[in-house]
Amino acid sequence: MTRAEEQRLLQQLKLDYREILINYFTTDTKLKEKIDKFINAVFYANIPVPQIIEIHMELIDEFSKQLKFEGRSNEALLDYRLTLIDILAHLCELYRTSMPK
Repeated sequence: MTRAEEQRLLQQLKLDYREILINYFTTDTKLKEKIDKFINAVFYANIPVPQIIEIHMELIDEFSKQLKFEGRSNEALLDYRLTLIDILAHLCELYRTSMPK
């Protein structure tokens, strides 16, 4: 994969993860499908876990700045750690099941 392709992929993954974060605590019926699509993209592109955490932290920082700008508390953003844990658990399960026995 060229550097430009990698950057495009990372940008798309960030957009996908942003959508997952925004809809994580809603009743979005397509959320599980979006998470699975995101996990598969990360897995097959061999994106390292620290990069996923970096994407999460960047988005949470953006949300925090927006909330501060609006004069609102950003304390609720702590709940979104659950999203990261969920994503990493799904990814670990995919790695576990892909290993030959």
